Amino acid sequence: MRGAPSIEDDRALRALDLFGNPACEEVRLPSRPESAATARRMAEFVVARDWGLGHQLAEHTVLLVSELVGNAVRHTGARTFGLRMLRRRGWIRVEVRDPSRGLPCLMPVGELDTSGRGLMLVDQLSQRWGVDLLPCGKTTWFEMRVAES
Repeated sequence: MRGAPSIEDDRALRALDLFGNPACEEVRLPSRPESAATARRMAEFVVARDWGLGHQLAEHTVLLVSELVGNAVRHTGARTFGLRMLRRRGWIRVEVRDPSRGLPCLMPVGELDTSGRGLMLVDQLSQRWGVDLLPCGKTTWFEMRVAES
């Protein structure tokens, strides 16, 4: 049974009303650092509330969404980016689309490094991830298994 809506649920619902639901269609968000929080709220709401999936899967999804959105905001120079979430039997897929054709690179990270761990986390927490080049940009995506009940 789901509990009463929290403040975060209210914020997520406001974001979904304003931008749309990434589980229904790609939503466009402004390419600003604060959009990472909006994308995280949307992702958590979709995974935990709309899809009714587990807490750990929601946490991992939120973390990886934050990493992909952070990369899109920091490294592409775009005005907006797209977020889309898909669910099919046994899997969820999250996509972040931006207009840059520059490819993300999984780099070795030292113990004392303060950045560069984003794609390492995506690689470790997802079952698959990749980049699809588009005529005008790219889609960076990850997939995670879902235990079907």
